[in-house]
Amino acid sequence: MKNTIYIFFFFITLFAKAQIPVLENYNQVWNTQSHNSSESMPLGGGDIGMNVWVEKGDLYFYFSRSGTFDEHNTLLKLGRVKVSLTPNPFKDNEGFRQELVLKDGYVLVAQNNTKIKLWVDVFKPVIHLDLESKTPLKMTASYESWRHFNRPSKGKANNANSYKWAPQGEIFTFKDSVSFENNGVKFYHRNREQTVFDVAVKQQKMESVKEQMMNPLANLTFGGFMTGTNLKSDGTYSGKYQDTDFKGYSLSSIKPSKKQELQIHLYTNQSSEQSSWENGLKNQISDYKINSKKAEKNTINWWNNFWNRSFIYTQKNNTAQKDSVYQIGKNYQLFRYMLGCNAYGKYPTKFNGGLFTVDPVFTNPDLNFTPDFRNWGGGTMTAQNQRLVYFPMLKSGDFDMMKSQLDYYLSLQKNAELRSQVYWKHGGAAFTEQLENFGLPNPAEYEWKRPEDYDPGMEYNAWLEYEWDTVFEFCQMMLQQKEFAKEDIQKYNSFIISCLRFFDEHYQYLAKQRGRKALDGNGKLILFPGSGAETYKMANNSNSTIAALQVITEKLLNLSAKQLSKEEVEYLKGFQTRIPPLNFGTIENYKVLVPAKSWERVNNSEVPQFYPIYPWGIYGIGKPDLETALNTWKYDTDALKFRSHIGWKQDNIFAARLGLTEEAAKYNLLKMSDSERKFQAFWGPGFDWVPDHNWGGAGMIGMQEMLLQEANGKIYLFPAWPKDWNVHFKLHATQNTIIEVELQNGNTKIINVSPKEREKDIINLLGISIEEKKKLN
Repeated sequence: MKNTIYIFFFFITLFAKAQIPVLENYNQVWNTQSHNSSESMPLGGGDIGMNVWVEKGDLYFYFSRSGTFDEHNTLLKLGRVKVSLTPNPFKDNEGFRQELVLKDGYVLVAQNNTKIKLWVDVFKPVIHLDLESKTPLKMTASYESWRHFNRPSKGKANNANSYKWAPQGEIFTFKDSVSFENNGVKFYHRNREQTVFDVAVKQQKMESVKEQMMNPLANLTFGGFMTGTNLKSDGTYSGKYQDTDFKGYSLSSIKPSKKQELQIHLYTNQSSEQSSWENGLKNQISDYKINSKKAEKNTINWWNNFWNRSFIYTQKNNTAQKDSVYQIGKNYQLFRYMLGCNAYGKYPTKFNGGLFTVDPVFTNPDLNFTPDFRNWGGGTMTAQNQRLVYFPMLKSGDFDMMKSQLDYYLSLQKNAELRSQVYWKHGGAAFTEQLENFGLPNPAEYEWKRPEDYDPGMEYNAWLEYEWDTVFEFCQMMLQQKEFAKEDIQKYNSFIISCLRFFDEHYQYLAKQRGRKALDGNGKLILFPGSGAETYKMANNSNSTIAALQVITEKLLNLSAKQLSKEEVEYLKGFQTRIPPLNFGTIENYKVLVPAKSWERVNNSEVPQFYPIYPWGIYGIGKPDLETALNTWKYDTDALKFRSHIGWKQDNIFAARLGLTEEAAKYNLLKMSDSERKFQAFWGPGFDWVPDHNWGGAGMIGMQEMLLQEANGKIYLFPAWPKDWNVHFKLHATQNTIIEVELQNGNTKIINVSPKEREKDIINLLGISIEEKKKLN
């Protein structure tokens, strides 16, 4: 009888534990081959992304790399590889298996005693394909290029580059160089002399300082070399995939074998001499042969550590049900994996597809362009979208992955400061929205047909005019690296001050254009004309801008005062006195946050009246006057009209920050449920493209905020998490704090808090009413 009771309790415990999955449960396992590239599986590492699929018995993959921008700033893919085996073990679906093994970061394709393992070296730009079979097979690996001639780019095809709808003359995607060499295939694209940088500099009247400006496109060469054991060159062929013709270059087995390997070595270089790229590639390949023995082990260790530093696993039941709690945990992990594939890129992960775009007809059947296409450009950065890709990396502890985005801004500082000097003869870094990777506005958004006397520093654009403040969310991330991980952020200090100085000097400059005084009657800046995101235009004292200026200045003084000069500290303290206060209004006799003191029109559907809640954190749980923020959520007619989960919409985040459990649950379920695609974290297009990375980023942030928030030194657990949603999470907080907690059947178990002394700061809000949350400040 005693043994029976023990067994009974053992199985009860086992069942309870099964309600919360582990990482392996989230592995994507496909038992059917794919119909086309839209049914591909992402793979990557370091700064390389691949789309892997098996179609009609052949293995395919696209491969991309961070920073491969052509003359027109299209983010070019590096090519497509097709692998055929004879006799073919993948001739049908019977016994077929394709699995993304998240823990170790590889894709395994297996059938009929044949296994192909695909993985990417995290530390060196090398793609690996390892084949094992019980019987000898002939392998043909073909490099396929659609850039085998100068291809005209017409109409909407130019949305993939920086000319968009306003190309200046005829645009060509120029031919790549592809050739057989030493039983391998060498391929590269070298940018021609004239680039969109030169065109934009002339258009925007920056020629006087052109020689001082950073130019990321000039003399840029990128490509690589495909090679393998037991392979020799086997001729070329022509074909068509979906809507695009291509030329293939085949390598085939010298003799059938049970084991075969394929490697693709990638190299990017910016030099006036083409030979510099050639020599660099050769040296990289030579060095890799010497040092590659531990490459796979080191890559697996990296992925293992990546998964261990943070996670959110949600309950296992209802795994197939649309909008299930299980799905949001699974898709959180899958999307974080995709972000991890560009951990160390020179350039940040693009919001409009990252490294995982495919043939555009599968997003929009009318866009029958090449696989290089994505909407909203390749080298153009839209800060409002990019912020959502990078903010979740704070609570997930992925601080190393944030460097590519933050250092990207650092690289643009000088060009942005030159804009201020050339146009207005004052200081500070002038960053616009729709920003090129050389720091100037996108030329199409800047507008070619402009009034002759219009300010050359301005975008002649109804959506973007006077929208200067989006840079501050990246300043926030720079500062939060020190708040969270105590990282040395000294290199960012002068950048942040330069961004603040622009607002200080530019709005005094504008005031003096209108009248005698630079400040208002209270000694405050007059932030007019301004902008509340892209929505509230010609705004006077926009709350999103005011909140940014207040928070960034205060944080910089609190975190970096010891690293700043006496003059810098005095300047910042003086600037603080010139920042206007936030604006409020009333709706149905309720006090609310408003977008601005006044505005002239509504242009889009963002809700910057919530920005003092997120990202600026002036209002929220544990902060003063939560009531005003809640009133804004309940009664603001624009906020109610614009509410959605699609794309970059942030209502899931705002609801979580306000402690509105039911609403946060609703919008995060909608945001993070399975997409309609075979790989369920390929969301979109939303307002942008597929996969929509700002959709996934906003979803990650929303889930994190439901589980963990901070205010005034306190750590709030489950501020907006339903009591009946089982979850196991590990997230990061400020002061180098890591918290691991499990919620099982309504019971909370704090597994670990590091450092231990922060345990005393934890307050569990599970099941607490909104009325009680209002009292926490």
